[in-house]
Amino acid sequence: MKSLKLRTERAYLRYHDIAGSGPPLIFIHGLGCASSCDYPAIAADPALAGRRMLLVDLLGAGFSDRPAEFGYTIDLHARTIVQLVGHLGLEAVDLFGHSMGGAVAITAAGLLGHRVRRMVLSEPNLEPGGGIFSRRIAAFSEADYLSSGHDDLIRTFARVDGGMWAASLMVSAPYALHRGASSLVTGSSPSWGEQLAILGMPKTVIVGSASLPHPHIEQLPRSGVKIDIVQDAGHSMAWENPAGLAGAIGRALA
Repeated sequence: MKSLKLRTERAYLRYHDIAGSGPPLIFIHGLGCASSCDYPAIAADPALAGRRMLLVDLLGAGFSDRPAEFGYTIDLHARTIVQLVGHLGLEAVDLFGHSMGGAVAITAAGLLGHRVRRMVLSEPNLEPGGGIFSRRIAAFSEADYLSSGHDDLIRTFARVDGGMWAASLMVSAPYALHRGASSLVTGSSPSWGEQLAILGMPKTVIVGSASLPHPHIEQLPRSGVKIDIVQDAGHSMAWENPAGLAGAIGRALA
């Protein structure tokens, strides 16, 4: 695992840099998750063989630092991705973002401009209001979430999906989760969906079959976004069908 000391945050962003050819594919995880946990099986799949990949743990998650003074908003997370791209001297990248990471990827793409070659998103947050879990977290005050809400959430999910999300939550900073969830609920103006629509690179949104009917399935193709479906999976498709997700990413990048 490699580290980048972020300039303004005075904290280390950590990531796996998997050797390969071509523009690197940057993986950006969802709320309460970590790329170092979610995406090694995806990166190892034959559908993505030979490609350089960067598996980034956002601040507050996984192996990255957890600075208490950081805001953990979508915009601030996106700016750490931009710093990483600049640090590595990358002239072209592909972006993958899941859920909250989708909003981060869209925001980062707007900042990176022509350097983003392709955009692949799995069930991204596109509108204000957040999702079920971000709304649940943001409904607490930050103090109440830190004192009891975080531990309650871990206990709730300890027996769901083999306890994977609970395990990720345990190594995530509670204040990072609350601030990230609050940012998703607040949204952006223009919305992340509106930002996605005007981005000029090829774009694909991946949806799990168990998530159908999905609110964006019919709307997104009108703005030039391709749709791919991963069978036998829902929102947590990286855990539920990693080969299916890797295949969908490979098709989007072909």
